[in-house]
Amino acid sequence: MSLENASPEVKLAVDLIMLLEESAIAPDVVLAALAIVRRDYESKAHAATQHAPNKQ
Repeated sequence: MSLENASPEVKLAVDLIMLLEESAIAPDVVLAALAIVRRDYESKAHAATQHAPNKQ
C-alpha cells in the first residue's frame, strides 16, 4: 500500500514515528508522552460529542 493512498491516521502515524525517531527520544519517554496526548484527545473527543446537537 502506498502512503499517498493511506488513510489520514496512517499518514499522521508515519509522520509522528519519523519525527520521534529523528529526535532520538527514548522509547519510554515517547510512550509516556503518547499516553498524555491520548488522554488529552480522548477528553477533546468526549467534549465534542457532548456539545454536538442531538439528531432526531
